[in-house]
Amino acid sequence: MASDPKVHVFEDVSKHNKTKDCWLIINGKVYDVTPFMDDHPGGDEVLLSATGKDATNDFEDVGHSDSAREMMDKYYIGEVDMATVPSKRVYVPPQQTAYNPDKTSEFVVKILQFLVPLVILGLAFAVRQYTKEK
Repeated sequence: MASDPKVHVFEDVSKHNKTKDCWLIINGKVYDVTPFMDDHPGGDEVLLSATGKDATNDFEDVGHSDSAREMMDKYYIGEVDMATVPSKRVYVPPQQTAYNPDKTSEFVVKILQFLVPLVILGLAFAVRQYTKEK
C-alpha cells in the first residue's frame, strides 16, 4: 500500500462502473478491480453490481477467504472521503390499504354477482317450461 494514500471523492469513484473501468469502495478504501474482472470467481456482474456504493456489506456477506483479502492489496488505489459517501438508504415499505375487517359491502356485491345471473337463468328456464306446456 502507498505510504500517503490518495483520497477520492465518492462521485469520482462511482463513475468507474464499467467492465473496462471498475472501482469499488470496501471498508473506506478504494480498489481498482478492472484487471480482476475476468478472474473473479463470481463473474464480472458481481463486481459491477457493487459499484456506485459502499460495497463493504456485499464483500463481507460473501465470506471471502484470507487469500482473497490479501489479494486486495494489489488493487488498492487510495481512500474514499467518507463524508462524500451517501448514507445508507432506509427501506420504506409501500403504503398498504387499510385493513377493513367489515367487508360486508364487498361480500354482498360478490354474492349478487353470482346470484343475479342464476336467478335470471332460473326465471328464463321457468318461463320456457311454463309456455311449453300450454
